[in-house]
Amino acid sequence: MHEMDMYPHGQTARAALPVFGMTPSRQKRFLDRTTPPHILTLVLLASMTALTLNVFVPALQIMADWYETEYHIMQLAISLTLLMNAVLQLLIGPIADNLGRRPVILGGLAIFVLATVGCIMATKVEVFLAFRMMQASVVVGMVLSRAVVRDLYPPDKAASMIGYVTMGMSLVPMISPIFGGALAEAFGWHSNFWLMLVAGVAMLALVWADLGETATRSGLTLGKQFSQYPELLRSPRFWGYALACAFSSGAFFSYVGGASFVGIEVFGLTTANLGYFFGAPAVGYFLGNFLSGRFSARFGINRMILWGAFIVTIGLAVSILVFAAGFGSQWTFFGFMTLVGLGNGMCIPNATAGALSVRPHLAGTASGLAGAIMLGGGAGLSQMAGTMLTPETGAWPLLWMMFGSSVASILAISLVIWRERQLRGLDAA
Repeated sequence: MHEMDMYPHGQTARAALPVFGMTPSRQKRFLDRTTPPHILTLVLLASMTALTLNVFVPALQIMADWYETEYHIMQLAISLTLLMNAVLQLLIGPIADNLGRRPVILGGLAIFVLATVGCIMATKVEVFLAFRMMQASVVVGMVLSRAVVRDLYPPDKAASMIGYVTMGMSLVPMISPIFGGALAEAFGWHSNFWLMLVAGVAMLALVWADLGETATRSGLTLGKQFSQYPELLRSPRFWGYALACAFSSGAFFSYVGGASFVGIEVFGLTTANLGYFFGAPAVGYFLGNFLSGRFSARFGINRMILWGAFIVTIGLAVSILVFAAGFGSQWTFFGFMTLVGLGNGMCIPNATAGALSVRPHLAGTASGLAGAIMLGGGAGLSQMAGTMLTPETGAWPLLWMMFGSSVASILAISLVIWRERQLRGLDAA
């Protein structure tokens, strides 16, 4: 690709990257941070968050036994991380606007590496959970990989490139639980965190070599960022989109919180076998992302969100009926979770785009706020799932929680549709 194709508005590489001590090259070269980063670097960077969330989930029960604690305590390793991700999403963007993408990404990855060492060395569950919360710093990769794309490409090209990054990310939840479950079965749960450590060090080296600075200093402060939130919070449409996204993804986060317990304690799966089943929603999510890219422009984001929310709800309703009829098994439970992933793949990208479009001049703020609402809600639902499940209850609390969350997503997007009809009526009058 020629230099003039890489940057918006016909800028040269030197004009597009007037950054901190960097001398841009006129040719794009892999592992040369004076040129634009390779797409593989951005995909791997964004995928680190998904890896750290999913790879050890099949081993949660083993970890609870090792630490001699309850499952719902061990499940805090997921919900606390999601909560920290939510908080960091509000802060990372403004900090990176002031300091630049490169130092914030490198700093976040360095903290992640140190925190992973702490997780491996921890002998008490409280110490482990503290270091696990520090691991949330890896979310800089997910947030800023997209910002780097926006820095480098014009809007239409940026949308396509972000699509590639997202598609690459969606593969990780399919694959990582399989490896994680097999590793935990063969070498113990610590092996999952050794894998994270190796991945973190390798990612730190790759970013250092391939990703130079792509942003100019904006002067945007945290105070200015937060001062824009009330304008968004007063918008019913923003809340509708954000809650549709949060409740639809909430079904998945509930699943993440409870699937390990259900697979091992209810269905008697080994940790390795659970790894194969656990990635079922990711298969559907991959397909849902494809459908969003193919049909959102044709049918509109509101229809895609509504259809996605209905798919999630229908999949869970049928799963509940199957369990009620006495045919519940690991095949039906995890099989119907593919529909949860499919619906989320249609709902989440479109709901996110909708939240950003409500106030276009506040797109960055909306992105951080909507992401925080989604992950904050996900943290709560994930922890509720881990707390409510017992050998006596079986999978029922998880199924009903996921079903209720999906129904709420339908109500949320219905609010948006109603509000837009109301606004059209006012314009016509």
